This record gives sequence, structure tokens and C-alpha cells, in this order.
Amino acid sequence: MVNTKNIVREPLFHVSKRDELSFGKKTIVYVASVFCALLIGAIICSIASPKGNPVMFFVSLFEGVFASSRSIWEMLRDMALLLSVSMALLPAFKMRFWNLGGNGQILMGGLAANVCLITLGGVIGDFWVVLLSVIASMVVGAIWAVIPAIFKALFNANESLFTLMMNYIAQCCVTLFIAIVVKGGSSVLTDDQLPQGGRLPIVGNQFLLTIIVGALIFGFMFIYTKYTKGGYELAVVGDSQNTAKYVGIKVKSVIIRTLAISGAICGIVGLLVTSGNYANAAIGVGSAKNMGFTAIMTTWLGNCNPIMILVSCALVSFINKGMPQVRMAFKLKGESFSNLVVGIIYFFIIACSFIIQYKITFSKKKKEAK
Repeated sequence: MVNTKNIVREPLFHVSKRDELSFGKKTIVYVASVFCALLIGAIICSIASPKGNPVMFFVSLFEGVFASSRSIWEMLRDMALLLSVSMALLPAFKMRFWNLGGNGQILMGGLAANVCLITLGGVIGDFWVVLLSVIASMVVGAIWAVIPAIFKALFNANESLFTLMMNYIAQCCVTLFIAIVVKGGSSVLTDDQLPQGGRLPIVGNQFLLTIIVGALIFGFMFIYTKYTKGGYELAVVGDSQNTAKYVGIKVKSVIIRTLAISGAICGIVGLLVTSGNYANAAIGVGSAKNMGFTAIMTTWLGNCNPIMILVSCALVSFINKGMPQVRMAFKLKGESFSNLVVGIIYFFIIACSFIIQYKITFSKKKKEAK
């Protein structure tokens, strides 16, 4: 008779670190996960609509993006904006500073740009209004990010909570500004209430300037994080602040400098979305379009790698642009299904990241204690 007291019961499975996979294998895993997520989204939409089918889902998704040249330009513009915010968060995340205040920094940059536009538009030359708007948006965005950075550097304050709360303060600032500027009790500042002079110039079309700026920001941040002393210091501080101090890196200065860069880039995004030559350019509490939070996901999904972040931003922008056409084709109401599909994609990619980094080993048999 076996003495069950002497049997050592091992866990059903063990989770251990996996050996580094090649870039090709990682790419295959990610592509497969995205396709599976889209397929599940197609099945869900087909079930919700009796006349729909998975093939119709994919056709509608691509039609929503490539139906016209304007749709393609809009998708590229949205991708450039999201990529810019992701690049703003990248250096902070590499340093393990969790900047959750992208929305607030975008709003404050846009607010500064609108103040310049309203007060100086038509008063001085358009070139000077644009120049001052650019400077103001970058400075105010940087200040909004540096405030929590100072408290983190000097008092080790919780940067996640601090930057998150700054978002709500930024919304209050925008609401107060609109209440002062707009007469008649309206809580919305419309585009026709802004001066026509002093806006960002049109380069080719109303989308190209934003795309060019996004490309420049991506190029700058790629070089900065990969090939400069500042990028090296980010990696060292992120790995260990004690090690960084030991090798002579001024950690407090790195934290403040990095968040200044991060906030300045978000400020530029605020300028692009509130002073452009397209409809609904006026500042509002929803002007950031939650890009600050979406960029957290795309930066994390890209594993703080600029190229992978670019791919993540392209994928998210593609889905967001194509899903309205899917809703129309399947006659679905609201944005719940669009959000559901994007959420499924996020879930699959997160699971994919786990599979790439870890492996699960199941226990084969029980061992008898000696």
C-alpha cells in the first residue's frame, strides 16, 4: 500500500523564461495572432448580423481604408499622430518612468496654440503666429510633463498617479479657457470662432504636414534612443538607477530632461490637432482623442522598439479606420463592436508577447519523497 503522505505533489505546470526567438519567428507569431484576432472579430460580427459573413468582414475592413484616396490620407494622418505620441512616451518608458499624462500634455499644447491663434491671429503676420504657436505648444507641453518629473526626481513621487491626475487638470484648464472665450454660455469652441490667419500652412493637402511632422518625430526619436548618449543614459537609468549613479550619470537630470522632450512632442501633437486647416480644429476636452492612452498600448506592444511601435500604430490606425465601414456593412449600431475587435487584437498580442518570452512545461508524474 502506497503511503500518500510521502508523495510530493508538483504543480501541474511550470512557467520559465524562453530562449530568445529570432526576429523572423517573432514576426510569424505576431502575424498569426493578429489574423486569429481578426478572424474571431469577423465571426462575432457575423453572428451579430444574420446577413454578414467573415469574408464580408475582411472586405469591408479594407474598403473602409482604401475606398478613396481621402480615406487613405486620413488613416495615414491618424497613424502619424498616434506614432508621434508613442514616440513621446518611448524615452520615458525606456527609463521606467510611466508617463500616463499624454492626453493632458496634448491638451495643454493645443491650448497654448489656440491662445496664440486667438490673441495674435490677424494682428501680426501669419508666419510669426505659427512660429509662436509652435514654441508655445512645445514649452507648455514640456512644462506639463516636467512638473511630475521634478516631484519624481526630488521626492520619488508616484509618477503614474501624478501624470494621470495632470490629465484631469488639463481638461479643467481647457474648459475654463472655452468658458472665457466663448460667449453665450456655450461649452464648445467651434472652428469658425478661430481666426483664419495664423493657422498651420497647407503642404500639398491638409493631411501631408501632419504626416511629415510625424515622420520627422519618428526619425528623431529613433536616432536619439539608438545612437546618442542621451539614449544610452535612458537604458542605464531604466535598468538600474544605482548603476547609473555609480557610472556618473545624473539620474535626476535625465528624468527631467526626458520628460521635457516627451511633453514637448505631445505639445506638438496638440498643435497639429488644434491649429490645422481642417474642420473641428478648435481645442476641446476631447481633442486628444485618448491618443495618450492608446499610445501607452502601442508603445508597450512594440516593446519600446521604434520599428515595432510603428507597426503597432499602423495596425491600430488601420482597424480604427476600417471598422466604421464594417459597422455599416453589417448594420451594427454604436462603436461597441469596433472596440471589441480592437480589444480582442490587444488581448491576442499581449498573449503573444507572453508566449514569446515564456514557455509552459507540464509536469509528467508525481515524485515520491525519500
